Amino acid sequence: MLLKSLYLKTLLLCSALLITACDSGNETTAASEGMEEEVTATSSAPEAESENALIARAMEIHDRVITLDTHDDIDVRNFTDELNYTMDTDTQVNLPKMKAGGLDVAFFIVFTGQGELNEEGYAAAYDNAMAKFNAIHWLTTEGAPDQIGLALTSDDVRRLIGEGKKVAMIGIENAYPVGEDLGNIKKFADLGARYMSLAHNGHSQFADSNTRERVDENGNLTDPPLYNGLSDLGREAIALMNKYGIMVDVSHPSYEANKQAIALSKAPVIASHSSARTLSPAVSRNLEDDLLMAIRDKGGVVQTVAFSSYLDRDKHNVMQAEIDKLYAEIAAGMGFELMSFGDVFALPEAERDAYIAKYRELQKMAEPRLEAEVYAVAAPVDVSDFVDHIDYMVGLIGIDHVGIASDFDGGGGIYGWNDASETHNVTIELVRRGYTEEQIAKLWSGNLLRVLDEVQAVSREILAAEAEN
Repeated sequence: MLLKSLYLKTLLLCSALLITACDSGNETTAASEGMEEEVTATSSAPEAESENALIARAMEIHDRVITLDTHDDIDVRNFTDELNYTMDTDTQVNLPKMKAGGLDVAFFIVFTGQGELNEEGYAAAYDNAMAKFNAIHWLTTEGAPDQIGLALTSDDVRRLIGEGKKVAMIGIENAYPVGEDLGNIKKFADLGARYMSLAHNGHSQFADSNTRERVDENGNLTDPPLYNGLSDLGREAIALMNKYGIMVDVSHPSYEANKQAIALSKAPVIASHSSARTLSPAVSRNLEDDLLMAIRDKGGVVQTVAFSSYLDRDKHNVMQAEIDKLYAEIAAGMGFELMSFGDVFALPEAERDAYIAKYRELQKMAEPRLEAEVYAVAAPVDVSDFVDHIDYMVGLIGIDHVGIASDFDGGGGIYGWNDASETHNVTIELVRRGYTEEQIAKLWSGNLLRVLDEVQAVSREILAAEAEN
């Protein structure tokens, strides 16, 4: 089972592209074949507009709209007096990077890898989740309350931005820490959780995971489903998420679990970090067209994810093979033995930390050589590939149902948007494709905040009805 632990996240980032923004040459507009008529280039973007003028116009739009990224993983070791997000930490997201790239709102993630379905596993997962909740609260109340605040509603988002602050929100990736005590759902909502996925990489007590599609070399399922969708506990959990205003996130559960969750929820649902499976069919984490349309019909939103191998697995694999060659050469010169993820996980913590530190040293040595020795022969997955998925989903389900996510510090990052400091490059590409400022505002935050408002309205209705009875 693949655990998205701190060490996996760090190692996954080693395959992310660590260079500055690209200047995409893709001139396709959002009014191209297959797009809805509502998405059109405007008269403010004439054909003769120079690249410099386009970028300047895009940057003005970027400054005006609220930019919101629904998925940024965290490590609690970066939330201390000695090391925290007021500093330019060795992470893809922190306050200096958010300011540099014009990222206004970050959903910081309470993530727990999938463990055993027993009391010991649930207790450890709960402790992990609480540590991350506490870290986020520390940042907004003690670490940097003058720079960033915690938002619980869309009004909070606008208020904090009006005060000149960045905004933190909280999402839960994997409901495993809830255990079998469903009272924890309200507790997590009270702590600020505004979305939650019922599973991650591995089946939880609530739902089957997308990993149910994995097969071995003989075509046999390696992680067969437990429930063929949701468990009875999962159905109860969705009712409570509706009750307490937590958006149901369908980014990690199985196809069957997601179909059932969408149908069961009384409120719109989201995919916090997923892309279009039609454009990258091998990726079980991406969403099939019928799921995309079901999310639309429920009034929800799909947050397109900037994860290289999810956007174009074939292109990513060719590029990664060249990176692996370069890394192997540098490692040999350093006398550093490269290890697989599994072998690194098996190391004692101190040895894992030492390995990762050495790996980062290798990365820094490789960085100046990437352009000439890797990207010149194997084009990286870039912002243009990312916006291709946005274009596709806007064409299929409409501009009101698509958003943006990075999965930074959890494996995400592409050429041109590899950390929060490059966030403006997404807006530049959207302007290049012909999206209007109103449409860009929807993609960056308007759609997600609208869904949050609707989910919280459903919560108030449920609570009011219960109070009357």
